[in-house]
Amino acid sequence: MANLKEIRNRITSIKSTMQITSAMKMVSAAKLKKAQDAIVAMRPYSSKLTELLQNLSATLDGDTGGAYSTQREVSKVLLVVVTSNRGLCGGFNSSITKTVTKTIAENYSDKDVSVFAIGKKGEDVLSKTSSVISSRNDIFDDLTFDNVAAIAEKLMDFYTEGTYDKIELVYNQFKNAATQLPQVEQFLPIKPIEGGDAAAVNSDYIFEPSKEAIVEALIPKSLKTQLYKAIRDSFASEHGARMTAMHKATDNAKDLRDELLLTYNKARQAAITNEILEIVGGAEALNN
Repeated sequence: MANLKEIRNRITSIKSTMQITSAMKMVSAAKLKKAQDAIVAMRPYSSKLTELLQNLSATLDGDTGGAYSTQREVSKVLLVVVTSNRGLCGGFNSSITKTVTKTIAENYSDKDVSVFAIGKKGEDVLSKTSSVISSRNDIFDDLTFDNVAAIAEKLMDFYTEGTYDKIELVYNQFKNAATQLPQVEQFLPIKPIEGGDAAAVNSDYIFEPSKEAIVEALIPKSLKTQLYKAIRDSFASEHGARMTAMHKATDNAKDLRDELLLTYNKARQAAITNEILEIVGGAEALNN
């Protein structure tokens, strides 16, 4: 059995760890509330804008928006991978890197695949196995629509210039504080509407001033909103994952502390008993 001083040192160390994990849990819980409200409020707008985008894309014939919906033979693929800059959030980052590896192996094993990393953790892991062409680890320091829009414009240029034939987003979708769902979502080209025909779609809208003018403004904005929503989803998921991980870490530390306290009390009781036995034995020896 370990001596009393060693057990006391371990108990002190675990109590310090509990204070840290408990504080991190509280910080993440406060940040989660704000991030969750932002993504929940944004989802209806983003979904409706994406629906309009798909409907309009189904009726496009020429240029303008057609540049973003043209289907090309896929030879070069860009995966935009959204992770976090910091760890201590459970399997949040590892689930994304595993999803990227699985996606490349199953869908693009014979393609030229590159990675655009948003988040330091994803860049650190994927740079060892994939070609990371660029990274934006600073985006979470000031997560605004304008900053994300600059990234979206760069991705749109990659596609329209023919640098890549397909661009996909890989991120964690926020469900609740304990659940994050890895998503692989096509960014470009724009996915055509499923189960509908162009004529039916076209009849649902009256275009003013013209379809071309609307599409020219709507499609870039929709793509920027899609990327912003994905990063916002990942941001909320990160805080949910960290809060859950720190909650579990605090609970585990409490259990370990209680076990060590029990061990400490047993060891101290045994030491006291031994001292009493030695005193009694010494007294008996003197009497004899």
